[in-house]
Amino acid sequence: MALVTVRNLSKSFQRDSQSLVIFDGLDLDFPEGSFTALMGPSGSGKSTLLNLLAGLDKPTAGTVTVAGAEVSAMNPTALAGWRSRHVGFVFQSYNLLPVLTAFQNIELPLLLTRLNKRERRDHVLAALDVVGLADRADHFPRQLSGGQEQRVAIARAVVSDPTIILLDEPTGQLDAKSAGEILTLLQRLNIEFHKTILMVTHDPHAAAAATTVLHLDKGVLTQ
Repeated sequence: MALVTVRNLSKSFQRDSQSLVIFDGLDLDFPEGSFTALMGPSGSGKSTLLNLLAGLDKPTAGTVTVAGAEVSAMNPTALAGWRSRHVGFVFQSYNLLPVLTAFQNIELPLLLTRLNKRERRDHVLAALDVVGLADRADHFPRQLSGGQEQRVAIARAVVSDPTIILLDEPTGQLDAKSAGEILTLLQRLNIEFHKTILMVTHDPHAAAAATTVLHLDKGVLTQ
């Protein structure tokens, strides 16, 4: 069953007097429980597609549907609430707030929910345990290695039990050992916790961790 359905998706940007076309009629499905790597050269539309799936950007035409909700048709208020419940987004640059501890960074998405303080604490500690950082809850980002920072970012992405996890070059800034640990963690999230994962990557070693690899080239999908 398709968890994510993209139909006749078009996206273009206006740059001065030129129209830059990223997608023109893209169709795509991601099954529930899948772990997909999306590869392709710079400028092929990989990050744009992630942003469209997360509702961070709007298509020029076409529809994006996630778990039965038409993301592309939502207004900004509805989108914010939907995204907090359904999307876990992991950025290449971690995007952790340096003045907050690992615990506080992970707790941030839960502040938008109705969970009370104790419930939030339980969720954060469970997420820290899943990513193997239970002993780093009170550490600040500057006290963590790059691999540990990325694991905190992944814990923040999964703490609200999202429908889909989207990752933009999650191993791009990591050494081989740390990258391997992150990929093993993603496989565990997919297999053990049945998380649907879409990962953008340039790295064939990272892509090999996924069960499906798709290639984008100038907005066109190839297997």
